[in-house]
This record gives sequence, structure tokens and C-alpha cells, in this order.
Amino acid sequence: MKLGEGVEAAIHCAAMLAGVEGVATMPGAAMAEAFGLSPSYLLKHLNALTASGILESVPGPSGGYRLARPAERITLLDIVLAVEGREPAFRCGEIRQRGPARLDASAYVKPCGISVAMLRAERAYRAALAEARLSDIVADYMSDADPRSVAANCAFVERHRRPQKSSSTKQV
Repeated sequence: MKLGEGVEAAIHCAAMLAGVEGVATMPGAAMAEAFGLSPSYLLKHLNALTASGILESVPGPSGGYRLARPAERITLLDIVLAVEGREPAFRCGEIRQRGPARLDASAYVKPCGISVAMLRAERAYRAALAEARLSDIVADYMSDADPRSVAANCAFVERHRRPQKSSSTKQV
């Protein structure tokens, strides 16, 4: 299974936003800079995360993005589905019913064994992603990564985060 590059970008951005405290935001351009991505490319994925309720977009000159819910309530499956869509990766086209050796429809009453196996694998893959919480990914990074990397990333977030003066509070 091959996931688009946008999935990696989306997970990294969500992880970065997990480090933005309170109702502060992070501009999309800053996240694009952090990961060496085109702002317009990243915006497409940030919009998908926002539409899926993973991120919240705050408009205005001091706006940006923040998590719409706590990192403990965001899974990798949530992010993958937001970016890649809900359709399964494998879609059986029933090609066994084509070609010169095909039979009439009555010969194909049972589901295609290849489709059954692929969809079983998809369910296992999705179940594993559903168990992987964004908060755990961030905690593992904070404890296992090179301290220089952690310090550099924390400093980047601190430099680019935008405090919000609004009395609204972050959704929980």
C-alpha cells in the first residue's frame, strides 16, 4: 500500500500542533517552512484536516491552525482518512469475470478470494492505525529523539506560535 506524501506532511503538522499550548495557533506557512514544503501544497492537506475536524483554522492576520481536539483523541487513522479519503486502498474490479475464459454470472456467486484477503488486510491496517494516537507519537518522539532535534523543534514552535487574545477556549 502506498500512501501519498500528504499523509506524512499531515501527521508531522498535527504532531507539531500538539506542541502548541492553549488556544495559540501556528501559521500554515511556518509549518510549510519547517518541513520544506510548498505552502500551497501543504494548505490542501491542512484544509482536509480542518474539514475532518482534526484541526481548527483561525482566520485573520494573527490566525493559523491548532488541534480541534486533544492529541489523545486523534489517531493516525483519523489523519490518513482525512488526507486519503475513506475508500479502501484496494478496489476489486471483478476482472475474473472478463476475458476469454469468463463464465456466466452464476459461476461468480462467492466473493473473489483476492478481494476478501485484501480487505481483511485493509481492516488490520486500519485497526493498527486506529490504535496509534497522536499523543503517543509525540510522547515517543519527546523521549526517544535526539535532544538537539527536540530542542530545535520546540524552539521553532515557540518562535512561530501565535497567541490568541480571544476568550474562546480550545475544544476538548
